[in-house]
Amino acid sequence: MNHISHWINGALVAGTSGRSGAVFNPATGVQSSTVDFASVQEIDAAVAAATAALPGWRATNLSRRAEIMFNIRNLVQSNRNEIATMLSAEHGKVVTDALGEIARGLENIEFACGIPHLLKGSYSEQAATGVDVYSIRQPLGVVAGITPFNFPAMVPMWMFASAIACGNTFILKPSEKDPSVALFLAELLKQAGVPDGVFNVINGDKVAVDRLLEHPDVAAVSFVGSTPIAKYIYETGTKNGKRVQALGGAKNHMLVLPDADLDMAADAAVSAAYGSAGERCMAISVLLAVDSVADALIKKVQERIPAITVGPASDSKNEMGPLITAEHRDKVAGYLAGAAAEGATVVVDGRTNVPADGFFIRPSIIDGVKPGMRCYDEEIFGPVLNVVRVKSYAEGVALINDNQFGNGVALFTRDGGVAREFQFDVSVGMVGINVPIPVPVSYYSFGGWKNSLFGDHHMYGPEGINFFTRSKVVTSRWPDPRTSSVDLGFPQNR
Repeated sequence: MNHISHWINGALVAGTSGRSGAVFNPATGVQSSTVDFASVQEIDAAVAAATAALPGWRATNLSRRAEIMFNIRNLVQSNRNEIATMLSAEHGKVVTDALGEIARGLENIEFACGIPHLLKGSYSEQAATGVDVYSIRQPLGVVAGITPFNFPAMVPMWMFASAIACGNTFILKPSEKDPSVALFLAELLKQAGVPDGVFNVINGDKVAVDRLLEHPDVAAVSFVGSTPIAKYIYETGTKNGKRVQALGGAKNHMLVLPDADLDMAADAAVSAAYGSAGERCMAISVLLAVDSVADALIKKVQERIPAITVGPASDSKNEMGPLITAEHRDKVAGYLAGAAAEGATVVVDGRTNVPADGFFIRPSIIDGVKPGMRCYDEEIFGPVLNVVRVKSYAEGVALINDNQFGNGVALFTRDGGVAREFQFDVSVGMVGINVPIPVPVSYYSFGGWKNSLFGDHHMYGPEGINFFTRSKVVTSRWPDPRTSSVDLGFPQNR
Protein backbone atom coordinates (compact mmCIF):
# COMPACT_ATOMS: atom_id res chain seq x y z
CA MET A 1 0.00 0.00 0.00
CA ASN A 2 1.23 3.50 -0.86
CA HIS A 3 2.73 5.46 2.03
CA ILE A 4 2.52 9.27 2.21
CA SER A 5 4.89 11.23 4.44
CA HIS A 6 6.10 14.84 4.84
CA TRP A 7 8.27 17.27 2.86
CA ILE A 8 10.71 19.16 5.08
CA ASN A 9 13.74 21.19 4.02
CA GLY A 10 13.57 20.07 0.41
CA ALA A 11 13.18 16.32 0.90
CA LEU A 12 10.66 13.62 1.76
CA VAL A 13 10.77 12.81 5.47
CA ALA A 14 9.09 9.72 6.91
CA GLY A 15 6.81 10.31 9.86
CA THR A 16 7.98 9.28 13.32
CA SER A 17 4.87 9.93 15.42
CA GLY A 18 3.47 6.44 15.02
CA ARG A 19 0.10 7.94 14.04
CA SER A 20 -1.39 7.79 10.56
CA GLY A 21 -4.64 8.01 8.64
CA ALA A 22 -6.27 6.16 5.77
CA VAL A 23 -6.64 7.65 2.28
CA PHE A 24 -9.39 6.18 0.11
CA ASN A 25 -10.29 6.16 -3.53
CA PRO A 26 -13.84 7.55 -3.19
CA ALA A 27 -14.91 6.01 -6.48
CA THR A 28 -14.27 2.48 -5.24
CA GLY A 29 -14.41 2.85 -1.47
CA VAL A 30 -11.07 1.04 -1.23
CA GLN A 31 -8.17 2.37 0.86
CA SER A 32 -5.29 3.36 -1.42
CA SER A 33 -2.72 4.83 0.97
CA THR A 34 -1.76 5.61 4.52
CA VAL A 35 -0.64 9.11 5.43
CA ASP A 36 1.63 9.97 8.34
CA PHE A 37 0.26 12.34 10.97
CA ALA A 38 2.88 14.75 12.25
CA SER A 39 3.84 15.12 15.88
CA VAL A 40 4.57 18.42 17.57
CA GLN A 41 8.27 17.71 17.13
CA GLU A 42 7.84 17.20 13.38
CA ILE A 43 5.93 20.46 13.07
CA ASP A 44 8.73 22.16 14.97
CA ALA A 45 11.26 20.68 12.53
CA ALA A 46 9.36 22.11 9.58
CA VAL A 47 9.13 25.52 11.23
CA ALA A 48 12.85 25.38 12.02
CA ALA A 49 13.64 24.60 8.37
CA ALA A 50 11.44 27.46 7.20
CA THR A 51 13.00 29.81 9.74
CA ALA A 52 16.53 28.91 8.62
CA ALA A 53 15.64 29.46 4.96
CA LEU A 54 13.96 32.82 5.56
CA PRO A 55 16.95 35.21 5.57
CA GLY A 56 18.30 33.96 2.27
CA TRP A 57 14.92 33.81 0.56
CA ARG A 58 13.86 37.22 1.82
CA ALA A 59 17.11 38.67 0.44
CA THR A 60 16.63 37.02 -2.97
CA ASN A 61 16.09 39.78 -5.50
CA LEU A 62 12.68 40.23 -7.08
CA SER A 63 13.85 39.34 -10.57
CA ARG A 64 15.08 35.95 -9.36
CA ARG A 65 11.88 35.35 -7.40
CA ALA A 66 9.83 36.17 -10.50
CA GLU A 67 11.98 33.80 -12.57
CA ILE A 68 11.29 30.99 -10.10
CA MET A 69 7.55 31.73 -10.16
CA PHE A 70 7.62 31.45 -13.96
CA ASN A 71 9.43 28.12 -13.60
CA ILE A 72 6.76 26.90 -11.17
CA ARG A 73 4.05 27.97 -13.58
CA ASN A 74 5.64 26.10 -16.47
CA LEU A 75 6.22 22.93 -14.44
CA VAL A 76 2.66 22.84 -13.12
CA GLN A 77 1.33 23.43 -16.62
CA SER A 78 3.47 20.68 -18.17
CA ASN A 79 2.55 18.22 -15.40
CA ARG A 80 -1.14 19.14 -15.21
CA ASN A 81 -2.38 15.78 -16.52
CA GLU A 82 -0.40 13.85 -13.91
CA ILE A 83 -1.62 16.19 -11.17
CA ALA A 84 -5.22 15.81 -12.35
CA THR A 85 -5.02 12.02 -12.37
CA MET A 86 -3.49 11.98 -8.89
CA LEU A 87 -6.08 14.44 -7.62
CA SER A 88 -8.96 12.47 -9.09
CA ALA A 89 -7.79 9.21 -7.52
CA GLU A 90 -7.92 10.66 -3.99
CA HIS A 91 -10.68 13.25 -4.24
CA GLY A 92 -12.96 11.51 -6.72
CA LYS A 93 -13.77 14.43 -9.03
CA VAL A 94 -13.62 13.63 -12.74
CA VAL A 95 -10.42 14.48 -14.58
CA THR A 96 -11.92 17.33 -16.62
CA ASP A 97 -13.02 18.96 -13.34
CA ALA A 98 -9.57 18.40 -11.86
CA LEU A 99 -7.94 20.02 -14.89
CA GLY A 100 -10.21 23.04 -14.46
CA GLU A 101 -9.15 23.30 -10.82
CA ILE A 102 -5.48 23.25 -11.83
CA ALA A 103 -6.07 25.90 -14.48
CA ARG A 104 -7.64 28.26 -11.93
CA GLY A 105 -4.78 27.62 -9.53
CA LEU A 106 -2.27 28.39 -12.27
CA GLU A 107 -3.85 31.81 -12.68
CA ASN A 108 -2.69 32.65 -9.15
CA ILE A 109 0.86 31.54 -9.91
CA GLU A 110 0.76 33.67 -13.07
CA PHE A 111 -0.40 36.65 -11.00
CA ALA A 112 2.50 36.11 -8.59
CA CYS A 113 4.95 36.14 -11.51
CA GLY A 114 4.38 39.90 -11.51
CA ILE A 115 5.81 40.27 -8.00
CA PRO A 116 8.35 42.98 -8.95
CA HIS A 117 5.42 45.19 -9.89
CA LEU A 118 3.11 44.02 -7.09
CA LEU A 119 5.61 44.98 -4.39
CA LYS A 120 6.25 48.47 -5.74
CA GLY A 121 5.85 51.04 -3.00
CA SER A 122 5.19 54.78 -3.17
CA TYR A 123 7.56 57.75 -2.94
CA SER A 124 6.93 61.35 -1.98
CA GLU A 125 9.79 63.70 -2.73
CA GLN A 126 10.21 66.84 -0.63
CA ALA A 127 7.47 65.94 1.84
CA ALA A 128 9.15 68.57 4.00
CA THR A 129 12.16 70.68 3.22
CA GLY A 130 14.92 68.22 2.35
CA VAL A 131 12.79 65.27 3.51
CA ASP A 132 11.60 62.36 1.33
CA VAL A 133 9.06 59.74 2.43
CA TYR A 134 8.56 56.34 0.85
CA SER A 135 6.76 53.10 1.63
CA ILE A 136 7.83 49.51 1.10
CA ARG A 137 6.21 46.11 1.68
CA GLN A 138 8.20 43.36 3.39
CA PRO A 139 7.44 39.67 4.08
CA LEU A 140 6.01 38.53 7.39
CA GLY A 141 8.36 35.57 7.87
CA VAL A 142 7.30 31.95 8.29
CA VAL A 143 3.65 31.53 7.26
CA ALA A 144 1.32 28.53 7.08
CA GLY A 145 -1.56 27.39 4.92
CA ILE A 146 -4.21 24.90 6.04
CA THR A 147 -6.21 23.70 3.05
CA PRO A 148 -9.43 21.70 2.48
CA PHE A 149 -10.05 18.41 0.70
CA ASN A 150 -12.24 19.79 -2.06
CA PHE A 151 -9.51 21.65 -3.98
CA PRO A 152 -6.21 19.95 -3.12
CA ALA A 153 -4.33 21.70 -5.96
CA MET A 154 -6.04 25.06 -6.40
CA VAL A 155 -6.35 26.28 -2.82
CA PRO A 156 -2.68 25.62 -1.96
CA MET A 157 -1.81 27.64 -5.08
CA TRP A 158 -4.06 30.44 -3.82
CA MET A 159 -1.83 30.65 -0.77
CA PHE A 160 1.76 29.66 -1.48
CA ALA A 161 2.10 31.54 -4.78
CA SER A 162 1.66 34.96 -3.19
CA ALA A 163 3.33 33.96 0.07
CA ILE A 164 6.64 32.80 -1.34
CA ALA A 165 6.72 35.40 -4.11
CA CYS A 166 6.54 38.06 -1.39
CA GLY A 167 9.61 36.56 0.32
CA ASN A 168 7.99 34.45 3.04
CA THR A 169 8.73 30.82 3.73
CA PHE A 170 5.73 28.52 3.75
CA ILE A 171 4.38 25.45 5.55
CA LEU A 172 1.43 23.69 3.93
CA LYS A 173 -0.88 21.44 5.95
CA PRO A 174 -3.13 19.83 3.31
CA SER A 175 -6.23 17.80 3.99
CA GLU A 176 -5.39 14.34 5.24
CA LYS A 177 -8.09 12.97 2.93
CA ASP A 178 -6.19 13.73 -0.32
CA PRO A 179 -2.61 14.75 0.48
CA SER A 180 -0.60 13.42 -2.48
CA VAL A 181 -0.95 16.47 -4.73
CA ALA A 182 0.71 18.67 -2.10
CA LEU A 183 3.82 16.49 -2.07
CA PHE A 184 3.97 16.40 -5.85
CA LEU A 185 3.76 20.20 -5.93
CA ALA A 186 6.64 20.32 -3.44
CA GLU A 187 8.79 18.31 -5.84
CA LEU A 188 7.88 20.66 -8.69
CA LEU A 189 8.78 23.71 -6.62
CA LYS A 190 12.19 22.21 -5.87
CA GLN A 191 12.73 21.58 -9.59
CA ALA A 192 11.72 25.19 -10.25
CA GLY A 193 14.55 26.48 -8.04
CA VAL A 194 12.76 27.12 -4.76
CA PRO A 195 15.49 26.77 -2.10
CA ASP A 196 15.23 24.02 0.50
CA GLY A 197 13.13 25.04 3.48
CA VAL A 198 11.17 27.72 1.64
CA PHE A 199 8.25 25.34 0.96
CA ASN A 200 7.39 22.53 3.37
CA VAL A 201 4.47 20.07 3.60
CA ILE A 202 3.30 18.62 6.89
CA ASN A 203 0.53 16.03 6.90
CA GLY A 204 -1.60 15.54 9.96
CA ASP A 205 -4.69 16.22 11.96
CA LYS A 206 -5.66 18.61 14.77
CA VAL A 207 -2.28 18.09 16.47
CA ALA A 208 -0.55 19.65 13.47
CA VAL A 209 -3.10 22.44 13.16
CA ASP A 210 -2.89 23.42 16.82
CA ARG A 211 0.90 23.47 16.83
CA LEU A 212 0.97 25.77 13.80
CA LEU A 213 -1.54 28.05 15.50
CA GLU A 214 0.49 28.31 18.68
CA HIS A 215 4.06 28.14 17.39
CA PRO A 216 5.80 31.45 18.19
CA ASP A 217 7.77 31.47 14.93
CA VAL A 218 4.72 31.21 12.66
CA ALA A 219 3.68 34.75 11.77
CA ALA A 220 0.47 34.13 9.84
CA VAL A 221 -2.03 31.40 8.98
CA SER A 222 -4.27 31.15 5.93
CA PHE A 223 -7.20 28.73 6.07
CA VAL A 224 -10.09 27.50 3.93
CA GLY A 225 -12.70 25.11 5.33
CA SER A 226 -15.96 24.96 7.27
CA THR A 227 -17.26 27.86 9.34
CA PRO A 228 -16.86 26.23 12.80
CA ILE A 229 -13.23 25.38 12.06
CA ALA A 230 -12.57 28.76 10.41
CA LYS A 231 -13.81 30.48 13.55
CA TYR A 232 -11.60 28.24 15.70
CA ILE A 233 -8.56 28.91 13.48
CA TYR A 234 -9.15 32.66 13.61
CA GLU A 235 -9.75 32.88 17.36
CA THR A 236 -6.87 30.58 18.28
CA GLY A 237 -4.41 32.09 15.84
CA THR A 238 -5.13 35.70 16.72
CA LYS A 239 -5.02 34.85 20.43
CA ASN A 240 -1.46 33.70 19.77
CA GLY A 241 -0.58 36.94 18.02
CA LYS A 242 -0.81 35.75 14.43
CA ARG A 243 -2.28 37.38 11.38
CA VAL A 244 -5.12 35.10 10.22
CA GLN A 245 -7.39 34.87 7.20
CA ALA A 246 -9.93 32.07 7.63
CA LEU A 247 -12.51 31.39 4.94
CA GLY A 248 -15.53 29.43 6.12
CA GLY A 249 -18.66 27.85 4.73
CA ALA A 250 -21.39 29.06 2.42
CA LYS A 251 -25.02 28.83 1.43
CA ASN A 252 -24.96 30.40 -2.01
CA HIS A 253 -28.29 31.58 -3.41
CA MET A 254 -29.26 32.03 -7.04
CA LEU A 255 -32.19 34.40 -7.55
CA VAL A 256 -34.04 33.94 -10.85
CA LEU A 257 -36.37 36.79 -11.85
CA PRO A 258 -39.36 36.38 -14.19
CA ASP A 259 -37.62 38.17 -17.06
CA ALA A 260 -34.63 35.81 -17.05
CA ASP A 261 -33.85 33.35 -19.82
CA LEU A 262 -35.11 30.24 -18.03
CA ASP A 263 -33.14 27.79 -20.16
CA MET A 264 -29.95 29.68 -19.44
CA ALA A 265 -30.86 29.84 -15.74
CA ALA A 266 -31.61 26.11 -15.61
CA ASP A 267 -28.31 25.27 -17.30
CA ALA A 268 -26.50 27.48 -14.81
CA ALA A 269 -28.29 26.04 -11.79
CA VAL A 270 -27.49 22.46 -12.79
CA SER A 271 -23.85 23.27 -13.54
CA ALA A 272 -23.32 25.22 -10.32
CA ALA A 273 -25.21 22.87 -8.02
CA TYR A 274 -23.82 19.54 -9.19
CA GLY A 275 -20.33 20.28 -10.51
CA SER A 276 -17.66 18.59 -8.37
CA ALA A 277 -20.58 16.75 -6.69
CA GLY A 278 -21.51 19.99 -4.93
CA GLU A 279 -18.34 19.84 -2.82
CA ARG A 280 -17.27 23.43 -3.33
CA CYS A 281 -17.87 26.54 -1.30
CA MET A 282 -19.11 28.42 -4.37
CA ALA A 283 -21.70 25.80 -5.37
CA ILE A 284 -25.25 27.06 -5.78
CA SER A 285 -27.20 25.28 -3.05
CA VAL A 286 -30.35 27.46 -2.93
CA LEU A 287 -32.43 28.31 -5.99
CA LEU A 288 -34.67 31.30 -5.26
CA ALA A 289 -37.45 31.09 -7.82
CA VAL A 290 -40.00 33.88 -8.13
CA ASP A 291 -43.48 32.33 -7.98
CA SER A 292 -44.58 33.22 -11.50
CA VAL A 293 -41.75 31.20 -13.09
CA ALA A 294 -40.96 28.73 -10.30
CA ASP A 295 -42.80 25.69 -11.71
CA ALA A 296 -41.38 26.20 -15.21
CA LEU A 297 -37.84 26.71 -13.90
CA ILE A 298 -37.92 23.68 -11.61
CA LYS A 299 -39.22 21.55 -14.46
CA LYS A 300 -36.35 22.66 -16.69
CA VAL A 301 -33.80 21.90 -13.98
CA GLN A 302 -35.37 18.50 -13.34
CA GLU A 303 -35.36 17.64 -17.04
CA ARG A 304 -31.60 18.18 -17.25
CA ILE A 305 -30.65 15.88 -14.38
CA PRO A 306 -31.08 12.49 -16.13
CA ALA A 307 -28.46 13.52 -18.69
CA ILE A 308 -25.77 13.92 -16.00
CA THR A 309 -23.54 10.85 -16.02
CA VAL A 310 -22.41 9.85 -12.55
CA GLY A 311 -19.61 7.40 -11.88
CA PRO A 312 -15.87 6.95 -11.37
CA ALA A 313 -13.41 9.25 -13.08
CA SER A 314 -11.80 6.22 -14.70
CA ASP A 315 -14.62 6.39 -17.26
CA SER A 316 -14.13 9.57 -19.26
CA LYS A 317 -17.86 9.73 -20.08
CA ASN A 318 -18.73 10.49 -16.45
CA GLU A 319 -19.37 14.12 -15.51
CA MET A 320 -19.79 13.82 -11.73
CA GLY A 321 -17.86 11.69 -9.30
CA PRO A 322 -18.43 10.53 -5.71
CA LEU A 323 -18.31 12.37 -2.41
CA ILE A 324 -15.07 12.32 -0.47
CA THR A 325 -15.92 9.75 2.26
CA ALA A 326 -18.64 7.33 3.26
CA GLU A 327 -19.34 9.46 6.34
CA HIS A 328 -19.87 12.58 4.26
CA ARG A 329 -22.08 10.70 1.80
CA ASP A 330 -24.24 9.52 4.68
CA LYS A 331 -24.44 13.04 6.10
CA VAL A 332 -25.62 14.43 2.75
CA ALA A 333 -28.14 11.59 2.42
CA GLY A 334 -29.46 12.54 5.85
CA TYR A 335 -30.66 15.92 4.55
CA LEU A 336 -32.70 14.12 1.88
CA ALA A 337 -34.07 11.63 4.40
CA GLY A 338 -35.17 14.37 6.79
CA ALA A 339 -36.67 16.82 4.30
CA ALA A 340 -40.22 15.47 4.34
CA ALA A 341 -40.45 15.63 8.12
CA GLU A 342 -39.69 19.34 7.93
CA GLY A 343 -42.36 19.98 5.31
CA ALA A 344 -40.25 19.95 2.15
CA THR A 345 -40.58 17.68 -0.86
CA VAL A 346 -37.76 15.63 -2.39
CA VAL A 347 -38.43 16.11 -6.10
CA VAL A 348 -35.32 14.23 -7.26
CA ASP A 349 -33.78 11.71 -4.86
CA GLY A 350 -30.12 11.04 -5.58
CA ARG A 351 -29.87 8.17 -3.13
CA THR A 352 -31.26 5.72 -5.67
CA ASN A 353 -29.61 4.00 -8.64
CA VAL A 354 -26.08 4.85 -7.53
CA PRO A 355 -22.96 2.84 -8.44
CA ALA A 356 -22.51 -0.21 -6.24
CA ASP A 357 -19.01 0.79 -5.13
CA GLY A 358 -17.75 4.09 -3.82
CA PHE A 359 -19.34 7.03 -2.05
CA PHE A 360 -21.90 8.23 -4.58
CA ILE A 361 -25.04 10.33 -4.42
CA ARG A 362 -26.74 11.49 -7.59
CA PRO A 363 -28.00 15.04 -8.18
CA SER A 364 -30.99 15.82 -5.98
CA ILE A 365 -33.66 18.53 -5.65
CA ILE A 366 -35.64 19.48 -2.54
CA ASP A 367 -38.61 21.79 -3.20
CA GLY A 368 -40.69 23.78 -0.75
CA VAL A 369 -37.67 24.64 1.38
CA LYS A 370 -37.94 27.42 3.96
CA PRO A 371 -35.59 29.07 6.46
CA GLY A 372 -35.53 27.09 9.68
CA MET A 373 -35.21 23.76 7.91
CA ARG A 374 -31.88 21.97 8.36
CA CYS A 375 -31.42 21.64 4.61
CA TYR A 376 -31.64 25.44 4.32
CA ASP A 377 -29.84 26.59 7.43
CA GLU A 378 -26.83 24.28 7.19
CA GLU A 379 -24.16 23.86 4.54
CA ILE A 380 -24.84 20.50 2.89
CA PHE A 381 -21.71 20.38 0.72
CA GLY A 382 -23.12 17.86 -1.71
CA PRO A 383 -25.22 17.57 -4.90
CA VAL A 384 -28.46 18.80 -3.34
CA LEU A 385 -30.28 21.85 -4.72
CA ASN A 386 -32.81 23.48 -2.39
CA VAL A 387 -35.67 25.36 -4.03
CA VAL A 388 -37.16 28.30 -2.16
CA ARG A 389 -40.14 30.00 -3.75
CA VAL A 390 -40.36 33.77 -3.27
CA LYS A 391 -42.97 36.31 -4.26
CA SER A 392 -40.64 39.08 -5.38
CA TYR A 393 -37.15 40.42 -5.88
CA ALA A 394 -37.34 42.12 -2.49
CA GLU A 395 -38.23 38.90 -0.68
CA GLY A 396 -35.36 37.10 -2.39
CA VAL A 397 -32.82 39.74 -1.41
CA ALA A 398 -34.10 39.76 2.16
CA LEU A 399 -33.55 35.99 2.42
CA ILE A 400 -30.03 36.32 1.03
CA ASN A 401 -29.15 39.08 3.46
CA ASP A 402 -30.69 37.30 6.45
CA ASN A 403 -28.62 34.17 5.87
CA GLN A 404 -25.66 33.64 8.21
CA PHE A 405 -23.35 33.09 5.24
CA GLY A 406 -22.27 35.63 2.66
CA ASN A 407 -19.87 33.88 0.31
CA GLY A 408 -21.32 33.95 -3.21
CA VAL A 409 -24.63 34.85 -4.85
CA ALA A 410 -26.05 35.02 -8.36
CA LEU A 411 -28.86 36.92 -10.05
CA PHE A 412 -30.39 35.93 -13.37
CA THR A 413 -32.21 38.72 -15.18
CA ARG A 414 -32.29 40.71 -18.42
CA ASP A 415 -32.78 44.01 -16.58
CA GLY A 416 -29.54 45.96 -16.16
CA GLY A 417 -31.08 48.38 -13.70
CA VAL A 418 -32.24 45.60 -11.41
CA ALA A 419 -28.85 43.92 -11.72
CA ARG A 420 -27.10 47.07 -10.60
CA GLU A 421 -29.53 47.46 -7.71
CA PHE A 422 -28.89 43.85 -6.73
CA GLN A 423 -25.12 44.17 -6.52
CA PHE A 424 -25.64 47.26 -4.38
CA ASP A 425 -28.21 45.64 -2.08
CA VAL A 426 -26.80 42.19 -1.27
CA SER A 427 -24.59 41.55 1.75
CA VAL A 428 -22.39 39.00 0.02
CA GLY A 429 -18.71 39.11 -0.88
CA MET A 430 -18.84 37.71 -4.43
CA VAL A 431 -21.71 38.51 -6.79
CA GLY A 432 -22.54 37.03 -10.17
CA ILE A 433 -24.86 38.68 -12.67
CA ASN A 434 -25.99 35.90 -15.00
CA VAL A 435 -22.86 34.09 -13.77
CA PRO A 436 -23.65 31.23 -11.38
CA ILE A 437 -20.20 30.72 -9.83
CA PRO A 438 -18.61 34.18 -9.54
CA VAL A 439 -15.11 33.10 -8.44
CA PRO A 440 -12.98 36.22 -9.01
CA VAL A 441 -10.13 36.12 -11.49
CA SER A 442 -6.66 36.01 -9.96
CA TYR A 443 -6.03 39.77 -10.14
CA TYR A 444 -9.03 40.40 -7.90
CA SER A 445 -9.49 38.63 -4.54
CA PHE A 446 -11.67 35.81 -3.24
CA GLY A 447 -13.68 36.01 -0.05
CA GLY A 448 -17.12 36.30 1.49
CA TRP A 449 -18.82 38.26 4.22
CA LYS A 450 -20.49 37.38 7.52
CA ASN A 451 -19.82 33.82 8.70
CA SER A 452 -18.03 32.99 5.46
CA LEU A 453 -14.92 34.96 6.44
CA PHE A 454 -13.01 35.51 9.65
CA GLY A 455 -10.32 38.15 9.37
CA ASP A 456 -9.77 41.32 7.41
CA HIS A 457 -8.19 40.00 4.20
CA HIS A 458 -9.69 38.07 1.32
CA MET A 459 -7.68 35.37 -0.45
CA TYR A 460 -5.17 35.80 -3.30
CA GLY A 461 -4.91 38.75 -5.70
CA PRO A 462 -4.11 42.20 -4.30
CA GLU A 463 -5.45 41.33 -0.84
CA GLY A 464 -3.31 38.20 -0.83
CA ILE A 465 -0.21 40.33 -1.39
CA ASN A 466 -1.27 42.61 1.45
CA PHE A 467 -1.96 39.66 3.74
CA PHE A 468 1.48 38.13 3.28
CA THR A 469 3.37 41.42 3.67
CA ARG A 470 3.50 44.35 6.05
CA SER A 471 4.16 47.93 5.13
CA LYS A 472 7.02 50.07 6.30
CA VAL A 473 7.30 53.84 5.84
CA VAL A 474 10.74 55.43 5.66
CA THR A 475 11.27 59.14 6.27
CA SER A 476 14.73 60.26 5.19
CA ARG A 477 16.76 63.43 5.16
CA TRP A 478 20.24 63.96 3.80
CA PRO A 479 20.80 67.48 5.07
CA ASP A 480 23.60 69.86 4.45
CA PRO A 481 25.61 69.66 7.71
CA ARG A 482 25.68 73.46 7.77
CA THR A 483 21.90 73.52 8.37
CA SER A 484 21.90 71.05 11.29
CA SER A 485 20.80 72.27 14.72
CA VAL A 486 19.15 71.09 17.93
CA ASP A 487 15.35 71.54 17.92
CA LEU A 488 13.28 70.09 20.76
CA GLY A 489 9.94 71.06 19.21
CA PHE A 490 7.49 68.60 17.61
CA PRO A 491 8.53 67.84 13.99
CA GLN A 492 6.58 69.93 11.47
CA ASN A 493 6.41 69.77 7.70
CA ARG A 494 5.75 73.44 6.99
